[in-house]
Amino acid sequence: MPDPRPGGEDIVDLARLAAARYGKSPGRRHGERPMPISERATPLSFRFADDGETPNNPALPLLVYRGAVARDAVDPAVPFEKAFAAHGWGRSWRNGIFDFLHFHTRAHEVLGIARGHVRVQFGGAGGRELDVEAGDVVVLPAGTGHRRVSASADLLVVGAYPDNSGLDQKRPGEIGHGRAVAAIAAVPLPLQDPVYGSDGPLMAMWSS
Repeated sequence: MPDPRPGGEDIVDLARLAAARYGKSPGRRHGERPMPISERATPLSFRFADDGETPNNPALPLLVYRGAVARDAVDPAVPFEKAFAAHGWGRSWRNGIFDFLHFHTRAHEVLGIARGHVRVQFGGAGGRELDVEAGDVVVLPAGTGHRRVSASADLLVVGAYPDNSGLDQKRPGEIGHGRAVAAIAAVPLPLQDPVYGSDGPLMAMWSS
């Protein structure tokens, strides 16, 4: 998640910052499909244990949807923004991924790779590195550590958060570990899969 301020403070005005920096997302163009989704992708899933530094989310898996969103030659971010917003994942932004380890204790996060490719380490300092590219979507349960390892020069990422959650950003050591674990456990499940909606695979894979 992008944060223009140092120290990893809570980002309660992220939507305003994104609007000021990037402007409003383009409206729907004539003839554009409202849901520009590729054939349904079954996501890969990965679980990361609490390592004492990064809490991660032992209860919920990280999901990687390969080639889930169709590409838009005019503005590659628009299909992701439309899909996420339609399914209750808002406060979206366009940017890259930080190269330092961070996590969110008050929200789940979805990252859509609109352009380029990136290698990301998920799960903290001892986590797993995954390569994702244009069209892919990654859903991170609250607490999941992540950082950019390397990326193409043209990388463009769209991020968003469930409308029924809060929002913050922390680095290891910026919040007491027990407090972080308690906050993560209190984050509600999203109401819909960010890509496929109410009948998407996240609903079963994240069922309580």
